Amino acid sequence: MFRDRVLAAGIAGLAAGLAVLAINGDAQERESALTCTNPVSGTSWQIMIDYGKATVDSNPADIKQAEITWFDPKDGGNYKLDRKSGDLTVSVASSTGGYFRHCRCSPEKSR
Repeated sequence: MFRDRVLAAGIAGLAAGLAVLAINGDAQERESALTCTNPVSGTSWQIMIDYGKATVDSNPADIKQAEITWFDPKDGGNYKLDRKSGDLTVSVASSTGGYFRHCRCSPEKSR
């Protein structure tokens, strides 16, 4: 009898723990839109980060606590987004040695 109660309490505790994990997992947004702006030219564009699929604009991404990195085959750019500051660095290889672009990204404003 006592063993059954302990087992039932353990199962209830496990279920509660799993529920908390599910809630906290949803706290990390599944998708997030960021607007990135080149401070020199003023050009801006939007990127879509899907945390659930670990992609940025449908490209596979390495999502870490401090940064998100990905490669975009459309422009040949290697992207690195600093999650704390919003600084985005793009390095593009070329026959003349390549170049870097520095941009700033911020979340889309709610409408």
